[in-house]
This record gives sequence, C-alpha cells and structure tokens, in this order.
Amino acid sequence: MPRISKDAGRRKRHERLRRKVTGSGERPRLLVRRTLHHIYATVVDDAKGHTLAAASTREKDVAPGLESPTNIAAAQTIGRRIAEKAKQAGITRVVFDRSGLKYHGRVKALADAAREAGLEF
Repeated sequence: MPRISKDAGRRKRHERLRRKVTGSGERPRLLVRRTLHHIYATVVDDAKGHTLAAASTREKDVAPGLESPTNIAAAQTIGRRIAEKAKQAGITRVVFDRSGLKYHGRVKALADAAREAGLEF
C-alpha cells in the first residue's frame, strides 16, 4: 500500500475539517497556516468570502521584534496580534481552523495567546 506524504495527509484532514467548520458574519473562521519559516493567522468570513483581519511573522513591524519567526514566542505574538486586529474589526467570537495540523506546539501557542487577548473560541 503506498504511503501518503505528510502534506497530503494534512490536506486530507483539512478538507474533512472544512466540511464542518465554516465562518459566518457573526462568527468568522480563524485560520492558522504554518510553514517552516513563518506562521500566519487570518480571520475569514466564508459567507462573503472576505478576509477581515490577518497577521503573520512577515509583517514589517512584527518581524524585527522576533528572535526567530519559527518559534513558539513568535506564534504567541501573532496570536495576540490577530486578536487585537479582530477586535478592531468588531470581532470577538471566532471558529478555530487549524488547517489539519495537530493542536500542539506553535498552533496551540497561537490559539492560547489569542484566547488570552480576548478572542472567544
């Protein structure tokens, strides 16, 4: 039996998860994207297809303050930042979309920091 690559398995889990998790106007989806070099968080209204807020370790005002864009501290910074931007957009409640990734490490750190900063999910 052929072995599925890690990324193909993640995509499969993400597709399965997306059947159940959708963002609406009153409760948009908080999407987490993790790469080897950066972490991204986006708040999306799936009903309209609009991005309401976004934060990443690639932002010019965030990147210089980070020791590394790939560690847990960076994920916590992005979690706090996405919560601030969501609040500015009038969003307090979201649905969490981990994109098929394990709720562990950087993904968990981002989610915990966003919760502490005031997002409810």
